[in-house]
Amino acid sequence: MQSSLDLDPDASRFQSGRSFEIDKEKFSLDYDSHSYRSSLLIHADCMEWLGRCPENSIHSIVTDPPYGVKEYDFDQIKKRENGNGGIWRLPPAFDGGKRSPLPRFTALNGKERDHLERFFFEWTRLVNKVLVPGAHVFIASNTFLSQLIFDAVIAGGLEYRGNIVRLVTTFRGGDRPKNYEKEFSEVCSLPRGNFEPWGLFRKPLPEKMTVGECLREFNTGALRRLSKDKPFADVISSERTPEREKKISNHPSLKPQSFLRQIVRASLPLGEGIVLDPFMGSGSTISAAEAIGYSAIGTERFQDYFEASKTSVEKLRTLDAKSS
Repeated sequence: MQSSLDLDPDASRFQSGRSFEIDKEKFSLDYDSHSYRSSLLIHADCMEWLGRCPENSIHSIVTDPPYGVKEYDFDQIKKRENGNGGIWRLPPAFDGGKRSPLPRFTALNGKERDHLERFFFEWTRLVNKVLVPGAHVFIASNTFLSQLIFDAVIAGGLEYRGNIVRLVTTFRGGDRPKNYEKEFSEVCSLPRGNFEPWGLFRKPLPEKMTVGECLREFNTGALRRLSKDKPFADVISSERTPEREKKISNHPSLKPQSFLRQIVRASLPLGEGIVLDPFMGSGSTISAAEAIGYSAIGTERFQDYFEASKTSVEKLRTLDAKSS
């Protein structure tokens, strides 16, 4: 089982990346943007930006998209911030601790699920255009919607390469039926979540090209090992996002740096290229890339999150994730 302590400290070639110079004018286009060290933050709707992004220019994607799409509509975000809920479920305190809002995935009706499937199909078609051959895509999901999303991504043209299982005890599931808690006190509507599935996909290699040839030509096609003796594993023990990281980035689905740095690192097999997060939020994936020496681009359509990323990326980057 892989953990943040599995990286071989003596294998320097495998510990850090080599920054890839990003042409700001080429990628920022006419959008508001902010340069940070070897990365670029862009205030743009990802669908629009992907449609204008240069072809064959991105070497990997690591992203945590808005699973239901609907919960990140501007009106729904405002409802969550104002404590009104909307599609966001505002859970009660648990053992004295305040629980973060969670999207009501079960609130999506058939039409909304069809919209979600269409969204990820169209998104994948655009992603296929900007990725170099052999580029890997890591997509965070949840057990309730992963099949729908992954099928749409496959239909859009990416190869399914498996799941990355993030082992983490969450507050999802385990609840008694709403409004019938006392009558049915011995049941739960869904099992308590103890893992988070991440879909792993790859842009197809050119016909008859081997992985070795793809690595030589595009620096892609494979995943980076933990060390010469340890391959990257598909099960990763994880923690819930530490409070000190939540204080830096007030995003409802913030993933811990101790986990993100591992999958971001694996996404570039030779440690070279550009990592893209098209649903950047407040920049945690960009922070992870910067922490290990990679170059990254993040796009975010919600202005408050884009503005927050200008400061949170630096603060998250400098954290010692092993001791989070």
